[in-house]
Amino acid sequence: MITTTLRGSRIAGICTVVPKRTAGIADLESIFGPEEAAKVAKSTGVLQRRIAGGGLCTSDLCFASARQLLNDLGWDPATVQAVVFVSQTPDYRLPATACVLHGKLGLPKNCVAFDVNLGCSGYIYGLWMVAQFIQASGLQRALLLVGDTSTYYLSDKDRSTYPIFGDAGTATAIESVRDSQISFALGSDGAGSENLLVPAGCFRLPHNEKTACRSERENGNWRSDENLFMNGAEVFAFTLREVPALIDGILAVAGWERVSVDQFVFHQANKFMLDHLAKKMKLPIEKVPLSIADYGNTSSASIPLTISACLREKLTQSQTQKMVLAGFGVGWSWGACAIEMGSLVLPPILEISEP
Repeated sequence: MITTTLRGSRIAGICTVVPKRTAGIADLESIFGPEEAAKVAKSTGVLQRRIAGGGLCTSDLCFASARQLLNDLGWDPATVQAVVFVSQTPDYRLPATACVLHGKLGLPKNCVAFDVNLGCSGYIYGLWMVAQFIQASGLQRALLLVGDTSTYYLSDKDRSTYPIFGDAGTATAIESVRDSQISFALGSDGAGSENLLVPAGCFRLPHNEKTACRSERENGNWRSDENLFMNGAEVFAFTLREVPALIDGILAVAGWERVSVDQFVFHQANKFMLDHLAKKMKLPIEKVPLSIADYGNTSSASIPLTISACLREKLTQSQTQKMVLAGFGVGWSWGACAIEMGSLVLPPILEISEP
């Protein structure tokens, strides 16, 4: 793992926006039948999800969250010097969606803007990059815009993915502050990239009639090569193999004892998996907040969404919370940070309708 401690930056605020459209157990029953729907809900812990549709994009969710956060913080857009968009569902093949958002938000010309194509670990990698900019380049204010509309990739006849994933977009405001620090631990294993994958539709295997045609696959699931494929058994094995070591590593870098951490905020992959992780690492369940029941697995957005959904009351107070944030999955890619957070601007989760 790569480990480092970066100084001089803090999170000033987080805002999360989700689509207004909700899909719950009743929707699954209409597709898979009541018995199968109940079984899936019990194993994943997902009771409902937010679904984008009608052309609603990740950038729309992130734009709404950034605009609200800038307003609540009282930040003039002209003072923002970097905008980083982390997503696997950009608006276009080109240009970078960060540049599109830069224009919509009215950010200044002396502001860097670029995209990062990462999923489950993307929020941690985004924080790491922005904290480096602040430490090395003297930036004062930055926006980290993170989210995915993964449901556009799903087949509604695939039990392994369709009942699990939801959509969300988030904005995190990061500012330069003396006497603050964030520790990071990051790693990758590309040998596992084939286990969580949209095989076709881009340059390696471009769209054609064959790639877009759904057919029956393993366990009676139906999907095309342009739908998301997930090998659940391999994802579970990867998580149990890498995440405990990741948590031990980040605690060592930060010099924290496990018992001193107030919150462990994990990527919301699957409730059964998270419960198993917490038990294996002997973490008190009250220190492992879960948002997956109400929002599903929202990919790169799941960590800031969980903070917004579960920790708003604690983090808007002046008393700081010692927190470990950890993202892991598609790639394989994983990352964690140890950060103290408090006095945040943290609006309630917002909803927007399809355009």
